[in-house]
Amino acid sequence: MSCPPNARELAPPAIPLVRPTLAVARPYPGFHRRHALVLVGAAALAALWWAGQGDVGLADRLYALEGHRWALRDARLTQQVLHLLGRDLSTLAWLGVLAAWLVSCARGSLAAWRRPWLYLLSSSALAAASVAWIKSWSNMDCPWDLARYGGTHAYLGLFQTRPATWGHASCFPAGHASAGYMWLALYFFLARVRPRWRWRGLAVALVAGLLFGGAQQVRGAHFLSHDLATATVCWAVALGVHAAFWPPSTRRRETEASA
Repeated sequence: MSCPPNARELAPPAIPLVRPTLAVARPYPGFHRRHALVLVGAAALAALWWAGQGDVGLADRLYALEGHRWALRDARLTQQVLHLLGRDLSTLAWLGVLAAWLVSCARGSLAAWRRPWLYLLSSSALAAASVAWIKSWSNMDCPWDLARYGGTHAYLGLFQTRPATWGHASCFPAGHASAGYMWLALYFFLARVRPRWRWRGLAVALVAGLLFGGAQQVRGAHFLSHDLATATVCWAVALGVHAAFWPPSTRRRETEASA
């Protein structure tokens, strides 16, 4: 994606301009390989969780605590605040990133920010879209659809055959949790422009993902494994897009005057 044309950039300036530059940290050797290990760890955690029937065990406890019904399914905090308002706030944040990128395209003094903002814009959107795409064909039920929790269907694993008479299901991975985990890209964005802040960016994404995902679990909309899958997909997308924007380099830092 390239910046929209800007008439001011087409004409030469009347006087020389000194543009402030942004020192963008380059990935150190092994950066992408080391961060890919997170995916291995997440996959191992998910496998152990499934093997130990962790999904059903946790959902059983939540369901019992709510009086053997999903009492929080339509509660104001879980439905209106953490589900609907949380989704809207994430969308507004993405639009804010879009606005920041457009401003960097329009102002030559901010040219060094174009690539970082475009990375955050692209990675977050692609992460959410990837989760939605997987949901479209995974064909798995939500807990509230299962007879064990007041629904009508038996529990089936990801690789089990679903009876055609049950119709289509789209509960895996967790779509709403992606509104938080899509911002795992903040870690990589800040690692490039403000390395000391990258852990804050990671914390923001994890807290948002855990809040959104936890709200859906107590509503009966998702199992914990659905959230683990969403976080894994979002991290994989963030890392992959980062590798496309900043391929491995032997230089630790470079100054980008334009994107």
